[in-house]
Amino acid sequence: MPATVDDLAAGLRRTGYLPGPRTALVSHLALHLDKPVLVEGPAGVGKTQLAKALADSLDRELVRLQCYEGLDEAKALYEWNYRKQLLRIQAQSAATDERGGWDAVQDDVFGKDFLLERPLMRAIASERPVVLLIDEIDKTDQEFEAMLLELLSDFQITIPELGRIEASSQPIVVLTSNNSRELTEALKRRCLYLWLDYPELEHELAIVRQHVPELSATISRRLVEVVAEIRDLDLKKPPSVAESVDWARALVLLGADDLDREIFRDTLSILVKHRTDMDLVAERIGLRLPEASAPAGG
Repeated sequence: MPATVDDLAAGLRRTGYLPGPRTALVSHLALHLDKPVLVEGPAGVGKTQLAKALADSLDRELVRLQCYEGLDEAKALYEWNYRKQLLRIQAQSAATDERGGWDAVQDDVFGKDFLLERPLMRAIASERPVVLLIDEIDKTDQEFEAMLLELLSDFQITIPELGRIEASSQPIVVLTSNNSRELTEALKRRCLYLWLDYPELEHELAIVRQHVPELSATISRRLVEVVAEIRDLDLKKPPSVAESVDWARALVLLGADDLDREIFRDTLSILVKHRTDMDLVAERIGLRLPEASAPAGG
């Protein structure tokens, strides 16, 4: 476990994740206070990647629960293997047994051998410490949030047929939210809070240079400046940090030696994913870029 904030930040950087000062601080506190951390912010700013980087830097398995509308306890926690239970009951009924009937197998078929572990239970039951990522918690409903409270408070779950199961090792829990709905106060109260926004220009430039060192420093800086201008427009979906990196990789692949109007038009779909947004960006940003240089005569 990293002893200081700087140690944690250095570990995250070694995985390729460049944390801001507040990200490193909140993550450090979460580790040492044994508190879940709720990370909110726009899509594509590195919320999910933070959990992956923590798992890599701490040499822990990442257990991921991808949330969606309608997610229930059976898909998140556990469910019974009904087919295996039925086969066990049938086999017992066919065998010679003085007791016979349901009484002979009811304790057996509700044992751990018949339990299907889903991500939350797997994180609790794991003998080795894990990083539990509960991704896009805002896509679920308040009933699901209520189910999480026992786990987030005491790192335990209760199964009616088996009783209480406590964590054998303390998981690091990261919840992410795109802020599409307000989460309950009960959930927030159990977590440390981190808001991740689009990075400042110099920070995003460092991220692009980290992932695409082949792109020249001049074009990299111009790239993040253009992305920042695009985000200032009224778009349905502003470009994410990951899309900035994808754009930089595309420019390297195409051998671009400048960020001109033609290359911008040809690669705009990497950044902008709605037709109306593309028209707006082409008009407001594209026309301000220089035209492609004419090839030298032979």
